Amino acid sequence: MSTNDDLLELQQLLARYAVNMTKNDVEGVVAVFTPDGTYSAFGDEFGLDQFPELVAAAPKGLFMTGLPLLEIDGDTGTGTQPLCFVHDATHDMRIGYYNDTYARTEAGWRIRTRKMTFIRRSGEHDSGIPHAFERSGA
Repeated sequence: MSTNDDLLELQQLLARYAVNMTKNDVEGVVAVFTPDGTYSAFGDEFGLDQFPELVAAAPKGLFMTGLPLLEIDGDTGTGTQPLCFVHDATHDMRIGYYNDTYARTEAGWRIRTRKMTFIRRSGEHDSGIPHAFERSGA
């Protein structure tokens, strides 16, 4: 059974992710993940060492997230959080949701894995076009 303190801490953690992405604060984004944390989209999984490059390549704009649906089991948890991203230059939107796993660490709750699912105009739900993000040296 989860406590209200755990729920509030996780909600604030996820808010820090969205605000830091909006502000293009790579260090702030990295800080919400466990040291072995990963982000998955575009058919690939990215580790924390790749976050600076990944965030730099991401479109800039507003990361507007909704309240997450959270399930906590002791020191781990899972969640789904809706996202509406609005591009700063065009105001075009991308919508979808994150599927997450969480871990309680000595520093508090952190995201262990975050997987993006986009919702297309066709109604399809997918993780993005493979290789839409090109890693240097890949």
